[in-house]
Amino acid sequence: MKKLMTLLLLFACLAGMAQVKKSPTDTLPVRGFCIGAPATDRLDAFIKFIGEELAPRNINTLILRIDYNYQFKSHPELADNNALSQAQVKQLVAICKKHQIRLIPQINLLGHQSWAGHIGNLLRVYPEFDETPWVKMPADYKWPNPDGLYCKSYCPLHPGVHKIVFDLVDEICDAFETDAFHAGMDEVFYIGEAQCPRCGGRDKAELYAGEVWTLRNHLAAKGRQLWIWGDRLIDGKETGLGAWEASMNNTSRAVDLVPKDIMVCDWHYERPDKTPVYFAMKGIHVITCPWRMPDNALIQLQDMYDFRKSATKEMKPRFEGMMQTVWSDAGSFLDEFYGIARKDNNGAAATKPPTNNTASNCFRAVFPK
Repeated sequence: MKKLMTLLLLFACLAGMAQVKKSPTDTLPVRGFCIGAPATDRLDAFIKFIGEELAPRNINTLILRIDYNYQFKSHPELADNNALSQAQVKQLVAICKKHQIRLIPQINLLGHQSWAGHIGNLLRVYPEFDETPWVKMPADYKWPNPDGLYCKSYCPLHPGVHKIVFDLVDEICDAFETDAFHAGMDEVFYIGEAQCPRCGGRDKAELYAGEVWTLRNHLAAKGRQLWIWGDRLIDGKETGLGAWEASMNNTSRAVDLVPKDIMVCDWHYERPDKTPVYFAMKGIHVITCPWRMPDNALIQLQDMYDFRKSATKEMKPRFEGMMQTVWSDAGSFLDEFYGIARKDNNGAAATKPPTNNTASNCFRAVFPK
């Protein structure tokens, strides 16, 4: 591991010394944008945004975080209230086809089955899938907490979970007419818990890799590619990246166990770390993912050009490009992007962020028209 990290740092330094200046309009295989799917009342505005803002910036990949914002026919009990209909999704499909944008839906799998004090739809309806049923959702969520509760996970070894999950994945992929699916799988703090009757005592890296393989194999049988976030495949202690942007619960060894034909979305938001090199050296295809800091995002973009320029012919194809992530719903981002005043809980106009570090500013910086 230490030798590999030394090579990683050497490669990154050499790339930084090259000082290759590339225009953001130069071709990268993936020029992506990831955002929460719009609510029904913002659908038309978001479709307009795709045509007037994404397409002119040569965005060729759009990941929509759907989760349960879709009127599932296979499992209507899991759909959100006022979720997108199939006809509304087809409007998104049409605008993306018109502009040759690859449209990829995301449903958070394995982890992120709860948020703060609220349980997600899957575990709310099917509580038997919960990896940690003894951990109760607090009325007033705080972090840190005695249970180590960040987000709940489903148990990857529960005999009934994949029947439900595969139904959802197949239906949403069919609706989006897509050849890829993003499964999330980030920030998995609960996995292989000792009290779980199925997972207790098992290797956490093997459990994580097993779930990646299970999802990958199901998708591959229908000609679809699996995308995931990359944080669980990085050693948080060895790299100093900690428990969110990397793993502190021993899943990182899964990087050597997962299939090589997945796409890893390598997100770093506070620092432009050079970990795409690590994934490429492991034989995995990778894209770099910023969020809201334009200065960091431009460094990450330049790094991706430099990595591709200085890589061997074997490694170059693994450096796939960049995808900006936006961690809000589409409506909130559109309001920020277009300067539409939002109201606070008292009905007063919300104040503008006193910083350049916003998702919309980052978007304009890395993807100018």
